[in-house]
Formats: sequence, C-alpha cells, structure tokens
Amino acid sequence: MDEHTLTATRLSLHGVAESLIAGPQYRAHGTIRLAVTPGGFGGVKLPLRVDGTDLVWDGGRAPLTGTLGALAAAAGVELGTPGNYHDSPDLPADHELTVDAAAAAVLEDAFARGDAAMRAFAPSETPVLWPEHFDVGIAVDEVNYGVSPGDAGHPAPYAYVGPWDMTGRTGDFWNAPFGALRPLAELPDVEALAAFFAQGRAAAAG
Repeated sequence: MDEHTLTATRLSLHGVAESLIAGPQYRAHGTIRLAVTPGGFGGVKLPLRVDGTDLVWDGGRAPLTGTLGALAAAAGVELGTPGNYHDSPDLPADHELTVDAAAAAVLEDAFARGDAAMRAFAPSETPVLWPEHFDVGIAVDEVNYGVSPGDAGHPAPYAYVGPWDMTGRTGDFWNAPFGALRPLAELPDVEALAAFFAQGRAAAAG
C-alpha cells in the first residue's frame, strides 16, 4: 500500500471520527468513546458510523467524499471535535476528504483485528476507539494494549503495549519510548496479535 495514500485516507477517517461522530456525540451524550463496528467504526451513543467508504446514519448514507462540512450537513450534525482534548488534527469544515477504498479497508481491518484480539486477550474488557489518537485500546493492570492505524512516527498500522510507568522496562521487547511496538504486518491474524498482547503482559509483570 502506497504510504501517501494510506496516510491521506487515515487523516480523513480520523477527521470523520472526531468531527462528525465523536464531537456531535459528546455534545449530545457526554462521551467521546467510539467503537469498532462491522466494516468500520461508529459512535457508542450516536447512531453514526463509517462503513467502508460511506458515512451511515439513521435513514441515510453518503460516500466519504467532498468536504467535512458538506458531509456533516448531509448527516444533519453539527461539525466539530469534542473540544475536551488538544492533541488532534482538528480538520476545518472545508477539508476535502480523501478516502481510498483499498486504504480504508487496510485501516478498518486493523481496527477489526485489534478489537477481536483484545476481546480474546482480556474478555472482561471492552475495547474503545479513542478519537483523539484514533486508536482502539484497553487498559489492564496499568498497561495499555491497542492497535493504531498509524501515525506520524509509524505510518502503517501497528500494535502496541504501553505500561503507564516505563521505569525499569528494559530489554528487547521494549522497543519504543512508550513501551513496545510491532507492525501489524508482522502479526497476520487475531491469534498472533493476542499472543503479542500476552507477551506484553508477561514482560510488564516481570
């Protein structure tokens, strides 16, 4: 997958997650939490979701094309991020969405595999897709486990294990400033991803 195409699609999907779903949901229901849904992601309280390359709402559906502002008007929601955090793209209303179908499928598959692996690894936890960093994750015993569709430091999807306290975390497993990172390409299925989380739990405990 071309890195530029993947990055442009990720940025657009992030903008949709923040400004078209999480923001309106926060203003109406007081929560920014999103969830992985079949074919994409959506609100936990607001019936808005991304399905492949479309935005879907009660009684309507529109492709993720044109500007964020126009898509918000079509869906009947007030465009805008939740406003209760600062580390976000905060794309303007005139941002032109660039959502490549193949790239969207790669990113949405990363979310789906991550969600399934976290549920297998920690069945009592419910994965949350957080709009500020646009990653899906859980926390168990003060350790974060999750999957990111990519970011400025690592543009392709990756899995991570991040202890809240990195003091004394040494050894080959801990290969990132926040803990451990593995490209999702090296973890080809749900089982491999859950095994990475289990390895992280053992390393954190040790």
